[in-house]
Amino acid sequence: MQLKTILNRIQKFKSFVYRSIRWVEDAKVPTIEAELRSRTNSRPVCSGCSHKRPGYDRLPMRRFEFIPMWGIRVFFLYVPRRVDCPTCGIRVERMPWSEGKHRLTETYAWFLAGWARRLSWKEVAEAFRTTWDHVFCSVEMAVTWGQEKRDLSGIGAIGIDEIQWQRGHKYLTLVYQIDADCLRLLWIGKKRKVKTLLGFFRWFGKERTRELDYICSDMWKPYLRVIAKKAGHAIHILDRFHIMAKLRKAIDKVRAQEAKELKEKGYDPVLTKSRWLLLKRPENLTEEQETKLADLLQYNLKSIRSYLLKEEFQFFWSYKSPYWAGLFLDKWCTKTMRSKIEPMKDIARSLRKHRPLLLNWFRAKGQFSSGIVEGFNNKAKLTTRKAYGFRTYHAAEIALYHALGALPVPKMTHEFF
Repeated sequence: MQLKTILNRIQKFKSFVYRSIRWVEDAKVPTIEAELRSRTNSRPVCSGCSHKRPGYDRLPMRRFEFIPMWGIRVFFLYVPRRVDCPTCGIRVERMPWSEGKHRLTETYAWFLAGWARRLSWKEVAEAFRTTWDHVFCSVEMAVTWGQEKRDLSGIGAIGIDEIQWQRGHKYLTLVYQIDADCLRLLWIGKKRKVKTLLGFFRWFGKERTRELDYICSDMWKPYLRVIAKKAGHAIHILDRFHIMAKLRKAIDKVRAQEAKELKEKGYDPVLTKSRWLLLKRPENLTEEQETKLADLLQYNLKSIRSYLLKEEFQFFWSYKSPYWAGLFLDKWCTKTMRSKIEPMKDIARSLRKHRPLLLNWFRAKGQFSSGIVEGFNNKAKLTTRKAYGFRTYHAAEIALYHALGALPVPKMTHEFF
């Protein structure tokens, strides 16, 4: 089978034919050039209005890179026609294998964008002997096309969170759709301020906002204020993941302070290497850790009392009724406030302040969880880590949409991978 036949099978263009295919002898890497020409008596299509127009003249020959075959670079050669369009003026004809002035064929761009979901952009560029910029432009094209074609109807539940994306206190606000039948990244905003989340609701629109039934977030004040203002009708859920994470941070703070005090007073360092004993769930401890924890429980230390309060709070999530869960929460907060352990008292104050939002977890019957959001955040951090940190916000935005946006892709005449 000749190469021209293969190209006609996998990449055939209406009104264009492959004229000749040749091996480039003096190329540094193995290269094949396939020359294209327009069919006899065919009229060029205006790239502005997409109508057939009379020809005007021809431009110099251009090279368009196609998907490598067997490690051999493939280029399409074509002499573009210009059209005399009464609407758009003198314009270059539309070429079905490339958009605008891009030197990559659209098929090759989609090919690179597909591999960029699996590998880092640098690895894709090295594997297919192209440049990082070509990979970036391909991903940018795929994201732009996908955002124009994606369906934003029927969104009933969203999750809102932030990730750190550069050194220092630089954050991105991420909004995810967390419906049972669709999990994806919807929107990215720079920073994590009130204006940032207001920007999401402006983009999302009033009609779609009215259709929201559930919203998951953490206790970041700017998020709480905006959600209450823009989507107060939705059930706003503060998930167990964030609450337990705050409890673990408080216990770690108590343990670190107490370990320092014991060392200064000359007592036995019983809290040395005990961090994960107090932070892990009992069912996740190893046999050695269980033995050491049993020894620690004999001491009347603030760290141990904090640990017992944390384990007692786990019963909160076993309730079914918001009423009885609320009674348990009130009793637990009262008990914690009497413990005289300041980091734990701070947690109790915060839980009391956000009591209605906490009980929404039971009104939603636990079917929506910010654990989904945290899973997405881990994938987002992995995406940015692949490129060892993006220098620009635009590059990070494009990469995250591409990796997590579940964006649609066009149907190809042939699947290349």
